[in-house]
Amino acid sequence: MIDAPEISRRAAMALPAAGVGIAAVATALSPIGVAQAAATNDTLIPAQGTKLRALAAALAKAPRRRNFKTVPMILTSADQYDSEALHLLFSYEGGPKQVWDNTALESPWLNLMRNSMNAQIWSWKHPDFIAVSATHGTAHLALYDAYIWGKYLTAFTGGKIKANSWIETPAAAKANPADYNDPTGVFSPLDNSIAVLQRRGAVFCACHNEVWELTMGVLKKGINPDKLSHPELAAEFTNHLIPGAVLTPGVVGTIPQLQLAGYHYAK
Repeated sequence: MIDAPEISRRAAMALPAAGVGIAAVATALSPIGVAQAAATNDTLIPAQGTKLRALAAALAKAPRRRNFKTVPMILTSADQYDSEALHLLFSYEGGPKQVWDNTALESPWLNLMRNSMNAQIWSWKHPDFIAVSATHGTAHLALYDAYIWGKYLTAFTGGKIKANSWIETPAAAKANPADYNDPTGVFSPLDNSIAVLQRRGAVFCACHNEVWELTMGVLKKGINPDKLSHPELAAEFTNHLIPGAVLTPGVVGTIPQLQLAGYHYAK
């Protein structure tokens, strides 16, 4: 029988990383890396969550590929997505670990993630708990920056949604984080924001398959001011994912890899 750490190591090995090896991942999450990350500023991760702080610091340094000219329908090489960042997620030894299958933009998905984090951290005393969003469907619209929204997505939604409010930082984020029971504070329902959850250590995984299918829909609606081909348009959308997002070759197909690494599925 294979023990849990071995399963995690095998999961981490399952996806080849471009430009980084398992040794680099181990270094980032080593005791030295944990100690260095403890001093990370602009974080809402509890001081006791040293492993999560180390992971957040390592993810911030991991490269994101955002200079594509074209992308194919099916990605076949590790240099076509954020393989280093995925390795870090697969290799994370903190926990518990939860992966959320998020598909609906106008649903309580951010609220559910926030509630889960609050209960795990303060009720169950797990400061190294990590929440990962496996983002696809309409929820994926929240992972594009203002450029893509202004150029394509406002028109794509028929003007019903004019901007990406899901990445804005609410006023509640300015409250004192030491008062975690403040009903209008940092950890309250008034602070449901991707940007804030990222500061708490949550990770938002983007889906290449969703990029491809969304841009197919954009083309069908004739929203193509630069007359780009489908591979070129998909590249432009990929290049404008929000900061911190982790691009996967397909998020539904990546959920099993996360489960192999010990992540619990939630929907």
